Amino acid sequence: MTGRRALGRQFGWLWAAFVVSSYGTGLRFGAFPMIAVLVLHSGPTQVAALAAAGRAVGALVAVPLGPWVEFRRKRPVMVAMDVIRCAALLSVPAAFALGRLSFAQLLVVSVAVATADIAFRAASGAYLKGLVPPEDLLVANGRFESTTWTATVVGPPLGGAAMGMFGPMTTVVADAVSYLLSALGLRAIGGTEPRPARAGAARLRAGELLEGWRYVLAHATLRPLFFNAIVVNGLIMATEPLLAVLLLGPLGFAPWQYGLAFAAPCVGGLIGSRLAPRLVARFGQHKVMFSAGVLRACWPVGLAFVRPGVPGLVLIMVVQFGLVTCCGLFNPVLATYRLDHTPSDRVVRTLTAWSVSSSAAIAAMTAVWGLLAALTGPRTAIAVAGVLLLATPLLLPRREHAPLDTRKQAASVT
Repeated sequence: MTGRRALGRQFGWLWAAFVVSSYGTGLRFGAFPMIAVLVLHSGPTQVAALAAAGRAVGALVAVPLGPWVEFRRKRPVMVAMDVIRCAALLSVPAAFALGRLSFAQLLVVSVAVATADIAFRAASGAYLKGLVPPEDLLVANGRFESTTWTATVVGPPLGGAAMGMFGPMTTVVADAVSYLLSALGLRAIGGTEPRPARAGAARLRAGELLEGWRYVLAHATLRPLFFNAIVVNGLIMATEPLLAVLLLGPLGFAPWQYGLAFAAPCVGGLIGSRLAPRLVARFGQHKVMFSAGVLRACWPVGLAFVRPGVPGLVLIMVVQFGLVTCCGLFNPVLATYRLDHTPSDRVVRTLTAWSVSSSAAIAAMTAVWGLLAALTGPRTAIAVAGVLLLATPLLLPRREHAPLDTRKQAASVT
């Protein structure tokens, strides 16, 4: 397995669609909070609510989408989610031009985009599993991961410059256009996609809403990985607003220093995602995933020791580079492992359950850590999160399990 392996024309269009939408999202980074502050004159509480509500309510709305998407062709669903995100985002500059933009509309758009994000990711994971041979899944996921980190490095600085020169609506429009281009790229894939067969009742039953969680929690290795991912992502994301308060407030970092401290280390994500196929080929999937999962938990506690000036800036960049490199290595291996160990008729529900749980956990932990920071200070809250992260490797599976298809083949032979 190498990063240069050709995966075919259809994957090329799928990847191109992902690239353009990822860069659009990177450009829009921070646009909604800026619109809330500069255009709607919102306070800190409203801005925090805007960030949390999109994730929390979007996750709740997305719960019934898993079983609904599972038994439909995935590419049309992906196209529809791109169109929904495009239309929702375009409503913001349209309302602004008419003088009708409100904070409530920003909340609704955030929820719509978050919900469509979850549905799109679940459908794309199932579509990728049917499009790419099992031996090429890690290469494909590695390319998606490298694209994410590259867009994170390039998008926010360019988006910040565009917002500074032309206003925050510019990047909202750019992101909306990127979703439209993504939809066109998905349409260009061509080919026929068989409609998934539905066993049992033709109508959606209430019990199917929890099928994704039931499968994950009953699986010997996906269960610990599920809890590990939720806790790690939640703790890392919960400290981001606190770092902004600490660095831009008491420590006196300039905004450009803050942006540099978190954008430049994202090169590590590109490095980690490019190394993933090579390391897995040499050491095995489980060993790489376990090692990267342990190492990524060791870095964030260092952020509690940041100081003003150049030494503090260097410390942040070193810690972030190490963390992002480990995440860039861990994420595509986890994504591949999850697809390998999930039946094709449960992929969407499993990925939806995973995304919904992660979004809800991030929203909840962000609120809890905000309260903790108010009581103890941001540095103490960041330190507590770092110490708790050191315990998360205990949730990683200790033993390697054969992929689902391999076990089925072995069973059929015996």
